[in-house]
Amino acid sequence: MKHTFVLAGGCFWCLDAAYRALRGVSEVLSCYTGGATEHPSYEQVCTGHTGHAEAVAVTFDDEIVPAEIILDAFFTMHDPTQLNRQGGDIGTQYRSAMFYADETQREVFTAALDRAREWWPAQIVTTLEPLGIVYAAEDHHQDFFAKNPTQGYCLAVAAPKVNKIRAKFVSYLID
Repeated sequence: MKHTFVLAGGCFWCLDAAYRALRGVSEVLSCYTGGATEHPSYEQVCTGHTGHAEAVAVTFDDEIVPAEIILDAFFTMHDPTQLNRQGGDIGTQYRSAMFYADETQREVFTAALDRAREWWPAQIVTTLEPLGIVYAAEDHHQDFFAKNPTQGYCLAVAAPKVNKIRAKFVSYLID
């Protein structure tokens, strides 16, 4: 059965690239959510004044890759102990957040947070937020890593996150 989780953990280029490496993931949409501005642009979101987070909407088949793996990968590929930042990316638009569509998703996300607390020695700051409107990011942000593998940010930040996923979730990688 297909499900979609909307997750934010820093720059969406990194999450997008890492999720595309997993079998059972049929779509990853880089997007903006969690804010008040209608149809925000990347430039607007980067100001930190829209309330939106850079996020990804990950659509997957739970008969191929369980929801727990999607969420454990989320807590592997970013540092959920950093408040409103991931490394050099600073601001509320880079917050760690899980946007739940319904009560069932909220429960699944809460269980994932509990699992992650066992791995991370510092306090996790990931928020659980109700899913509002999801706005697709501009076309050039979609599948950015694959289109720009030698770009500096991709080499320095995205590639190591993809490699972490490849190392930890070997049995779920695309052949």
